[in-house]
Amino acid sequence: MLIARIVETEAYSQNDPASHSFRGLTKRNEVMFSKGGHLYVYFTYGMHFCANVVTGRAGKGEAVLLRAVQPIEGIDRMSRYRKHHSHRTERGDALQPNLTNGPAKLCEALMIGRKENGIDLLGDEIYLINSPRLCPPAIATSTRIGMRVGKQTKWRFFIKGNEWVSR
Repeated sequence: MLIARIVETEAYSQNDPASHSFRGLTKRNEVMFSKGGHLYVYFTYGMHFCANVVTGRAGKGEAVLLRAVQPIEGIDRMSRYRKHHSHRTERGDALQPNLTNGPAKLCEALMIGRKENGIDLLGDEIYLINSPRLCPPAIATSTRIGMRVGKQTKWRFFIKGNEWVSR
């Protein structure tokens, strides 16, 4: 079993020019328009998968990108998956924060790809559970990373001081 704690996200809504849903429903983004609780996985730069949790009502086009996770269980397997799929020369040590500190890295480590697109996160394959609630001072916000449009929106959320957050 692979278990990871979400430590960094970015939010996207349909009226946001940086969102895949901004221009409306397409074959690529149709899962983003489903009801909340599904995984929207997309392929980018011709080489990486990224995963989002759909958060809106059906037809709304809202999701939260998973930017980084902190491995809890199955770290050795995550490291092997990253080594197997990565073209980089990283060491992939079990406690190396570089293992899952980016959207593509976490998808490689958790074996999330095209076949996981649309998966119901209330099912038994991939699912989310509540963890202890963090106090607001433990959460930081900033502008999203790598945006050309909608750069000013402070919809990136991360746990302050967590070593697994992307840089």
